[in-house]
Amino acid sequence: MTLPNDNMTREMLAAQAHIWNHTFSYINSMSLKCAIQLGIPHIIHSHGRAMTLSDLVDALPINNNAKTLYYIFRLMHILIHGGFFNQTKVNDKEEGYLLTAASCLLIKDETLSQVHFVQRN
Repeated sequence: MTLPNDNMTREMLAAQAHIWNHTFSYINSMSLKCAIQLGIPHIIHSHGRAMTLSDLVDALPINNNAKTLYYIFRLMHILIHGGFFNQTKVNDKEEGYLLTAASCLLIKDETLSQVHFVQRN
C-alpha cells in the first residue's frame, strides 16, 4: 500500500502502534498469569536469595528439558521487562532472579496478595 502524504503515514503508524499495544498487553497479562500458575513468585521467595534459571526450572512443577529452559527464560525476560522480577549476577557465569515489590504481591500466602485477582482476569 502506498501512502500519499505525511498525514496518512502518521495515521497508519498510529494505527499499527495501537494494534501492537493491544497485542503486547495481552502477552504481558498472560505471562503474568502463567508465572502465577507455575508458582514462580513463591518458588523464588522460598529460595531466599537470587535464583538461577536452571534452579528455577528444576523447582517448577513441569517437565525439565532444553525447550523448557528456553521458554522459562523468555517468560522471565517478559516479566523482568514488566517490572515483576529483577535480574542480578549470582556468580561469574550466571544471572539470577529476585522478587520486586510487585512480585511480592503475587505470593499466595501474603496478606496483600493479588493472586486471586490476577487469576480471575
